[in-house]
Amino acid sequence: MVKVSRAEFEQLVWEAVDTLPSALRDRIANLEIEVKLKPSPADLADADEDDPNELFGLYRGVPLTERGTHYDMTLPDLITIFQRPHELACNSLEELRAEVRRTVLHELAHHFGISDDRLDELDAY
Repeated sequence: MVKVSRAEFEQLVWEAVDTLPSALRDRIANLEIEVKLKPSPADLADADEDDPNELFGLYRGVPLTERGTHYDMTLPDLITIFQRPHELACNSLEELRAEVRRTVLHELAHHFGISDDRLDELDAY
């Protein structure tokens, strides 16, 4: 297990966002990213997950691929990255940095309309 401060963890999250090519970063629309220490019961229910230590991130919103012409005046999509599950799963700062990046990219993929099944397929390569 590796522990970092909330500020250090948030920095890892924003570093991961900053690694995106500008062409992708520029396409992000109406999205907020937040960090929470651990998932709430509502987060677990939304993710259909029982174990709070297994939920690293959560996307809530309408993916870009599903937004139609009537998509306006809508609250931002929300990506939540959970600090404690990451810390429990990692044994070094470098491992933590890599896992945070993987989670951020995974949740951003949902914002771009990529499903979990497709991400699993891509991860198999």
